[in-house]
Amino acid sequence: MNPPAEKENLGARFGLSYFLFFAIYGIASPYLPIMLRDIGYGPGMVGVYLGVFELIGIGGPIFLAKRADAQGRYNPYLMGSGFLILAGFFVLVALKAPLATIASLGLISLGLKTPISVLDASLMKAIEKGEAAKRKLPSYGTLRALGSLGFVLVTMGAQLIPGFDSSPAWVLALATGALTLAYMLGLGLLPETGTKPDGRDRKRLDISWIDTTFLLCIAIIALSRLSMSAYTSFFSLYLVEYLNWHTVGAMSALAAVVEIPMLMLSRRAMKKYSPISLIQLSSAAVILRLLAYALFPTKGGAILGQVLHSVSYGLFHPAAVTLISLKTPPSERATGIAILMGVGMGLPVFLGSTLGGLVVESLGYRWLFALFSIFSLGSILLFKSKGERLRELR
Repeated sequence: MNPPAEKENLGARFGLSYFLFFAIYGIASPYLPIMLRDIGYGPGMVGVYLGVFELIGIGGPIFLAKRADAQGRYNPYLMGSGFLILAGFFVLVALKAPLATIASLGLISLGLKTPISVLDASLMKAIEKGEAAKRKLPSYGTLRALGSLGFVLVTMGAQLIPGFDSSPAWVLALATGALTLAYMLGLGLLPETGTKPDGRDRKRLDISWIDTTFLLCIAIIALSRLSMSAYTSFFSLYLVEYLNWHTVGAMSALAAVVEIPMLMLSRRAMKKYSPISLIQLSSAAVILRLLAYALFPTKGGAILGQVLHSVSYGLFHPAAVTLISLKTPPSERATGIAILMGVGMGLPVFLGSTLGGLVVESLGYRWLFALFSIFSLGSILLFKSKGERLRELR
């Protein structure tokens, strides 16, 4: 196979996997709070359960990513995640009891969160191998943008179905299951980029590469992600309950659409600016987005906030993944990204969802958005006081 054909083939295979995987999020992400509400939980308990969802998704994916690194095989873990998603949504709608809900959310969390770090690590290795062989694959941001496209098409399709956001939980779970099966079928085309280490598998967790600079990166990212939890966990309910505007799918699609150009331009931006600089720009956009929801509780304010998703996430995510990849040894790439997703992103959302539910019940949605903007401000201040040396990571 000649190099151009191989480049196109690999790019298409990874692009398809991202497209199909994030298509699952088109239902699972915006409609999970609505599913929990349909089962019979109030806003406070929805916040607690979403927090549990994030908490369970912290340690498990890190362990699974470590095993994938140790075995030098990524695809079995991607396939296994699909089975976890299917099992989780079945339990969620079949057994409507608190313990069963926690168990189901644990399965769903592991299934949805493990592929992010493993798929990213697989792609990063493919890009590195391509560069070593003088072949250039599409950038991470470009292929990740295909994932956003899958998310957009599903959310818009759901929005066009009358009353979809009022559907019973089992209907939403069935739709998610169908998308998960499509993702699992698509994995059959994905190449295995892992390299099995010499000798037996590395079973011991080596954390010697985790230094103070790595932890500072995680802290800066985590503070901004804590701010984001206000709208990632409660925006759907804010639309339906506060604005009485049943446009969950359309608003989610709008955010995904505006992030696509930024994802595709992220590599070019990081050639001019360091990843940490882009993270700070994103943190400022998060503050503006939250204040738009808080100060303008109207349809226009909601649209403005979603448009700001282009910078608050479209630049934030690839910059965060790149920053952590630069601070992680290649042999521990999936583990490093899993720590980012778990500790840097999952833990803040757990804390934000748990605290946010209490804020909503006591003060309301507007105060939730206003108060949570403080954490992104803290991220910017932490970088200004401790992280100037991070500009050198390019």
